[in-house]
Amino acid sequence: MGMQGDFFQLLKEQGYQFGQPAAAGSGVDLPSATTILAFKYRDGVLVAGDRRATAGNMVMYDRTDKVLEIDRHSVMAIAGVPATAYEMVRILEHSFKYYRRTQLQELSFEGKLRAVSKLLKENVAAALAGTGAVVPVFAGYDFEQGAAKIFFYDILGAEFEGVEYAVSGSGSPTIRGILHYVNTWGERPLVALNEEEATVQALRLLTSAAEFDSATGGVNRESNLYPVIKLITHEGVRVVPDDRLKPLFESKVVRHV
Repeated sequence: MGMQGDFFQLLKEQGYQFGQPAAAGSGVDLPSATTILAFKYRDGVLVAGDRRATAGNMVMYDRTDKVLEIDRHSVMAIAGVPATAYEMVRILEHSFKYYRRTQLQELSFEGKLRAVSKLLKENVAAALAGTGAVVPVFAGYDFEQGAAKIFFYDILGAEFEGVEYAVSGSGSPTIRGILHYVNTWGERPLVALNEEEATVQALRLLTSAAEFDSATGGVNRESNLYPVIKLITHEGVRVVPDDRLKPLFESKVVRHV
């Protein structure tokens, strides 16, 4: 991403500083978004997150959106401090738009990856101070390669490609184990699942995580509260609506005795 189209550099020149450690009192529990996942299915990539934000052992909010659209073909799912992640997403969103307007072309998928990594590296001080740790999963459609891709990062900005899937957050150990089992010994690998099958799999995974991790919010049928599930294909990002999730959950996830 050249200097001419670098929105983040422009912000710095104007005096904006991202990733400065915030003062935090001793023993203060900052809100944290918990469990996110992404996996490749037949038509692209599915990205999902539960809705719970916690602070220590307290549930702060049960309607958090952790799967945030950056542009028409990319999303960032967040585990960690929501305020920092939301600020990061806003910067990335404006950065991609700025590049498009100044360079008269879309930023390449590779350029988008570098932008995410750059912001995370700028955020290292806050992450190490414990006031702004964000461990995201970035997913998008790479038009040069003609494929949807998944990347995940550590808090220092190191980048890794999730060839088939990626998970992050407190419920991730449970989900990672299930994904490995299903993808290796299941009837079909994840990449062979159609849209409905992939959506059901995501609902089952997050329900399983909620069973073993109190910080992961499951489905609340009384409040009509379901995970956020978004699909990324060459056509763009699409949200799976609650009125689609509800019947799938009732018929394919709930155990009827």
